[in-house]
Amino acid sequence: MAHKISGATVEVICGCMFSGKTEELIRVLKRATIAKQRILVFKHSSDIRYSDESICSHNGVKIPSILIQNTAEIFNYNLDNIDVVGIDEAQFFTDEILADVEKILEKGIRVVIAGLDMDFRKRPFGKMPELLAMANKVTKLSAICSVCAEDAQYTQRLFPSEETVFVGAIESYEPRCRKHHSIFK
Repeated sequence: MAHKISGATVEVICGCMFSGKTEELIRVLKRATIAKQRILVFKHSSDIRYSDESICSHNGVKIPSILIQNTAEIFNYNLDNIDVVGIDEAQFFTDEILADVEKILEKGIRVVIAGLDMDFRKRPFGKMPELLAMANKVTKLSAICSVCAEDAQYTQRLFPSEETVFVGAIESYEPRCRKHHSIFK
C-alpha cells in the first residue's frame, strides 16, 4: 500500500559540479521508494554522459529515468498514481519548468529537483534561482577543491569557451574554491 505524503512540496538540491547533487537526488528517491511511495524520474535530454536510461552520479550510482527535452513532456506520463517526481539537471530546462512544477504540485505530488545553481562564470544558472525561491527545502552541497582540497562551491571549466551550456564531466570541469576559481578571458 502506497503512502501519499500530506501536502505537495518542492525540494531543491544544488551546488557545483562533483558536489553529489545527483547522488543526493537518488538517495532521496530511493528513500521515497522504501517508504512505498511511487516515483517517476526525469532528466534533460542533453545529459546522456553516463546513460540515457538512468540518472547516474559521477560515482556510478543510478536510478531509472526518462529523457525529456522540456518539462511539459512530464504530462505525457500518467501522474495519477505518482507520489514523487524527480527532475535532474534542472538548470537546462527553460522557463516552463516553473509553471510545470506548479502543475505537478497541484496534483498533490512532491517534486525533488537537482541542478547546478551557478554556471562556470559563477552566475545563476537557468531557472535555478526561481526554483530555489519556490522550494520548501533546499540542500546546498559543496565539493572538494581540486587544487587545495578545501570546500569548493564553484565549477571550473578547463577550456576557454563563452558557451554557457557544455555538457561534460571530469575531462571538462573541476570543483574549485573561491581562491582557485578563475574565468577564462
